[in-house]
Amino acid sequence: MKAAARNADARRRTLIIACGALAREILALIERHGWTHLELTCLPASLHNRPGLIPGRLREAIEKAQGRYRDILVAYGDCGTAGGIDAVLDEFGIERFAGPHCYAAFAGLADFDAMMDEEPGSFFLTDYLVRHFDTLIIRGLGLDRHPELQSAYFGNYKRLIYLAQTDDEALTDAARIAADRLGLAFERRRTGYGNLTPFLERARAPEPVA
Repeated sequence: MKAAARNADARRRTLIIACGALAREILALIERHGWTHLELTCLPASLHNRPGLIPGRLREAIEKAQGRYRDILVAYGDCGTAGGIDAVLDEFGIERFAGPHCYAAFAGLADFDAMMDEEPGSFFLTDYLVRHFDTLIIRGLGLDRHPELQSAYFGNYKRLIYLAQTDDEALTDAARIAADRLGLAFERRRTGYGNLTPFLERARAPEPVA
């Protein structure tokens, strides 16, 4: 009986399938707004190092969740999959947030495009990427073992823009250190949660139990 009740409750909820890099932000929004009808599951953020794997992993997560939830939303951009994510979502009629990646989602599409028009050689960090800079950028790209690769990866960049979701002095200091580490000029722009908030607001609240 308890399992049946849990299943019935889940079918009244919306599942958000997200990149792990957005987990903290989505959970913060759920708590802030009291969106108890939303449930979150995440794919590993490390998949961004192998974007060709994301569509298949996403399909697996959707197939596992089908029939168990009232709705499913996907918190991903295109994320370097060259339309692969959209092809999967089209199969299931599922929506994702607009734009190519989370940088544009946080900054807003128009503001992100304006930053790139202003300086095409812009490298972006979010709160998540600042926290995991050494793991994902330095060690992830092998710069700890082969520092000579830094010019190959970052030689065409001019500035690092920290798109800050929160006001955290420690993160700002870490982002500035990251810019210095890469030899880039540093800028900070406070975006908050950007388009992630209205995207999650589109999830339908469950109908009250009669």
